[in-house]
Amino acid sequence: MISSRNIGVVAAVATLLASAPLSAIFRSWTWLIESIIAVAVVAGAAALTRLVRAPLWGQVLGMLAGLMLALTWLFPSGDELFAILPTPGTLAYFGELLGGSMQDMRSYGVEVPDTNPLLFIAVLGVGAVAVLVDVLAVGMRRPALAGLPMLAIYSVPVAVYVDSVPAVPFVVGAAGYLWLLVTDNVDRVRRFGRRFTGDGRDIDVWEASPLASAGRRLAAVGVALAVALPLAVPGMTGGLLDSLSRGPGNGMGNGNGSGGNSGRIDLFASLAGQLNQSQVADLVKVKTSEPNPFYLRYAVADELRPNGFQARNPSGRSVNEGLPNPADRAGQGVRQTTYQATVEVTKSLSMSLMPVYAEPTRTDDLSDNWLYDTNQQVVFSNRENSRGRKYSFDYVRSTFTPEALRAARTLPAEHPLRRQLTATPGVVPEVEALVTELIQGKRTDYDKVLAIYRHFSADNGFSYRLSTESGSSGQDIVNFLTNKVGYCQQYAAAMAWLVRAAGIPARVAFGFTNGSKRDGDTFTLTNLNLHAWTEVYFDGAGWVPFDATPAYGVPGSTRSAWAPDTDAPEPSNPDTGVANTPSDPDASAGPAGPDNADRDTDNGLSLGGTTPNEQPPVWPWWAAGLVALLALLAVPALRRVALRRRRGGRAVSGTMASARVDGDSEPGTRPVVVLGADANQARADAHAAWAELLDTLVDFRLPVDPTETPRATADRLVRDALDDDPAAVGSARLLGQAEERARYARDPLTGEPLLPALRTVRGVLAARADRRTRLLAALLPPSVLLRWRTGLADRSGRMVALTARARYRLLRWSPRRLLADRAAR
Repeated sequence: MISSRNIGVVAAVATLLASAPLSAIFRSWTWLIESIIAVAVVAGAAALTRLVRAPLWGQVLGMLAGLMLALTWLFPSGDELFAILPTPGTLAYFGELLGGSMQDMRSYGVEVPDTNPLLFIAVLGVGAVAVLVDVLAVGMRRPALAGLPMLAIYSVPVAVYVDSVPAVPFVVGAAGYLWLLVTDNVDRVRRFGRRFTGDGRDIDVWEASPLASAGRRLAAVGVALAVALPLAVPGMTGGLLDSLSRGPGNGMGNGNGSGGNSGRIDLFASLAGQLNQSQVADLVKVKTSEPNPFYLRYAVADELRPNGFQARNPSGRSVNEGLPNPADRAGQGVRQTTYQATVEVTKSLSMSLMPVYAEPTRTDDLSDNWLYDTNQQVVFSNRENSRGRKYSFDYVRSTFTPEALRAARTLPAEHPLRRQLTATPGVVPEVEALVTELIQGKRTDYDKVLAIYRHFSADNGFSYRLSTESGSSGQDIVNFLTNKVGYCQQYAAAMAWLVRAAGIPARVAFGFTNGSKRDGDTFTLTNLNLHAWTEVYFDGAGWVPFDATPAYGVPGSTRSAWAPDTDAPEPSNPDTGVANTPSDPDASAGPAGPDNADRDTDNGLSLGGTTPNEQPPVWPWWAAGLVALLALLAVPALRRVALRRRRGGRAVSGTMASARVDGDSEPGTRPVVVLGADANQARADAHAAWAELLDTLVDFRLPVDPTETPRATADRLVRDALDDDPAAVGSARLLGQAEERARYARDPLTGEPLLPALRTVRGVLAARADRRTRLLAALLPPSVLLRWRTGLADRSGRMVALTARARYRLLRWSPRRLLADRAAR
């Protein structure tokens, strides 16, 4: 009892040490204090139940009750009895905390604040691990297995931490696990009273204790698994393998809505995920002093790889340290106006990028954790999230005249921006030919871009449609340019690719259109307003937006004087250089009718499709698992069929050299005896037929005694299962006689129909067996499973013997043995 109490205390302390990696997630140590309280209550409940000699299930119930009382006291709902006894209201409150923890996980980046939902889920997890560790280490005396729930704690920070988890907390947890193993080993040795190998002999003074050796081996294996498993499991980021294999990044956010490295999700996939939602959700509310603002943007994809446009990891400095002044680029034909905007992000939008209008000059209500990348013109954070935030900023709206853009000079070939943002993943002949044709005779960059922009018009056969295949590779863009059907991401990526092929820097921008929900100077933007467009760089003007997507397919679409709507040109406002865009999308629906904007909404990236761009059926994930499971279950049956076919070939493959009548045969039969070299083949045929008969008996749940002679086995089979079927009786006796002659006689039996005899016996056994037995014999043949188990046991035994021999040879050179022998001399 005293030893159990000692191990129980060590198990509780080891659990707390194993939870040390959680310190990398929380900002303060509140979680540790509350976890200590919960684990102490669990350990006390375990000790109390063992004191009254409760069974293991009673100990588990006692520990779970203690954990519930601790959680009730630490996270009260106000409905408790005597402050610690839970009520239905308490359980309902716990459910709310669990739901809130999911929201907070998507809202906060590491390190997270001490919110009740996150603290509750942490304390609940540590307490549950304490229960499992106590059960394994004390109740079941399997302390090595206790490393698995401890490993589960370590997997949490590995999965969510932006960078690699610090090594010190893991070392602390590993030390607790080793302490538990050592304590259990010492307790076992003390209870034995003497050093004992387990195989009936004492050990020499120079030999290490087998229990100590086992403990050390288990500890080494546990630590190795604890290090390797989080690194190898797909989806656990931030570890060593991930840091070695991860490239510079290809998207935004970290996938869980909690800030972090903004290059971990493909922007196109993220946009498609929001657009594919069946319900319309409000994402952003923006109030601006600009009468007709352009698109609210949050990210760009400026790296073109073989699989399409990808986003680079942004870099920059705090938004509170001063933002660049775009007035430096003001020139003739470029008009710049300063406006103010206030953005409120709803709880439905979680990302590490902050939506802003292009060229912000000052921000309010944002902490120093939010940074600004001057090249990408995005506001991002590696530690915080945009969910539920409200902030204000000043920004400059630049408008251009076609003449000003036409006057922009071409960037030199060695210019860094041109080298970086005109790169393509290879030469696509179809694209190169199309670009050459479009820009032929165009002298200025603007005229080339405008020619490419106008190519994506209804006059050239381009239309807007939802159901297209996803993709953005070189072949995908060829398919899009050939089929001429797509939506915003396809148009934006295709135009950017063509502009780059013309030697002009281009990228894809992501954000929101103005939408159709407008109340004065306030816009409410939903997931249907998410959009992608192209930005082209002009020397002296900067990044200039071009939206090649048909306006009728984009609610809240906006066009400009330098990039008018090629399908339905609208009059330009000479003062702002921007086309007047009505707030009602029905009023500017375009050629496809007033309902197209609401009906055909962007819902994913695609530049692909080899045939009419119809979305192929997407098989659910479980379909592949079901197919794999069926294939695995079919292996025993296929193995049985192959074995039966091979034996059947042997049973009919015998030949005769010369023959005589066997006088010992039954009346009415004329068995033939093989002479000479054919005797070996006859024996092999008989053995194959007999082995098949024995496997058939095993399959149909009939006993097989390996000590019986073949004749005795055949007689027992006739007596127990075939007594009323003359054909089956004769077949069974024939198989027994053939095997008996092959084993014991000088001349084996041959020339008899062994294969038809096997079929006869099997058919009778199958007809007399119940349905379940027949089904198992066909799908999961017991003979195959028995052979596999026997083979595995044999291999295991050989491995143990080999290991023992190797250990014995190594022990001959053990320093302990050499010193002991020297001392004896």
